[in-house]
Amino acid sequence: MERLQVRVYYDFASTLCYVGYRVMARMQVELDALALELTWTPLDLVGITGWPRGAAVEGPRRDNALRVAQELGVAVTMPTRWLDSRRAGAVALALAGTPREVAWRERVFSGVFEEGRALDEPEALDDFARDLGLDLTSVDVAAASEALSERTREARAAEVTGVPTFMLGRWPFAGIQEEHTMRSLLTRWAEKQRS
Repeated sequence: MERLQVRVYYDFASTLCYVGYRVMARMQVELDALALELTWTPLDLVGITGWPRGAAVEGPRRDNALRVAQELGVAVTMPTRWLDSRRAGAVALALAGTPREVAWRERVFSGVFEEGRALDEPEALDDFARDLGLDLTSVDVAAASEALSERTREARAAEVTGVPTFMLGRWPFAGIQEEHTMRSLLTRWAEKQRS
């Protein structure tokens, strides 16, 4: 069966992206059965929403993210402010297509949402890289930062307004739902693509 690609736009600063990442990891066997491959693509959500870096995450925004995490059974330590995720996203793009990309994504997400580390503390990303045996000085962060800006422009042009966003063809499906809903949505989309 032909494998289908679903691009998933995400931002390391987003609690809902972390929740979505964990939910989709639980569904990996089902994704394999559907011959679906998720291509996780970082972007800079600030470039889409204009919400300022460092802004307090409180009130309904915080309550909603915590409610979704609880409903979907994902334990989370949520940052109190919107973290600057640009460097982490740029490194992910520089590592794209390699096994280290997957390890980087896992390490950054777990570092922020399980350990409570802040992405914009300079030593945090260096610690994450060291944990993986990765030398960040070998990563062309300047070129990767431009690539992150380009992915953000592409996402905006594709009408991405939030994260995570699953690109089902040209249709952006934003947010994360419980596994039954995600399974139904992805199954219908895959069947339509193959018919």
